[in-house]
Amino acid sequence: MIVDNITNWRNYRLGEAWEKAFGFLESLTSGAEEKEYPLDGDELFARVMSYPSKLETDEDAVLEAHRKFADIQMVLGGAERIAVYPTDSLASKAAYDEERDVEFFQYSGPADLQATLRPGTFVLLLPQDAHMPQLAVGEAGALIEKVVVKVPMSRLLLG
Repeated sequence: MIVDNITNWRNYRLGEAWEKAFGFLESLTSGAEEKEYPLDGDELFARVMSYPSKLETDEDAVLEAHRKFADIQMVLGGAERIAVYPTDSLASKAAYDEERDVEFFQYSGPADLQATLRPGTFVLLLPQDAHMPQLAVGEAGALIEKVVVKVPMSRLLLG
């Protein structure tokens, strides 16, 4: 996992897909049209969305991880907290869905690692980073505007 300010993205030399993702992220502002944006065919893409924040204990709070794609998540408006857990410390809630590239996990308590995202802050979530996004920073129900870029793990230059 990496958490940093978008002005520092060039400090991480993770390849061409990383550069394309941040070229797109730098172009976005609050109020961007909510839709899916292809960044390089249908393999590298972004989704702009908005939703109300929630609590970890809300029944629609989702704890998930991906295997084929890394997530670059960045808030465009409002503030969001993301709880992050090592996948190997969690019990699976539903088997890994290869087509959707997602595995859901059972919530067992607050995460030791939590990141607060405000406009300009991004987080890179890798397959070992089970994450529960959309969490309230203050009161639940505050509107969050956010973008998630899905980057194939095969296109990131890691270690």
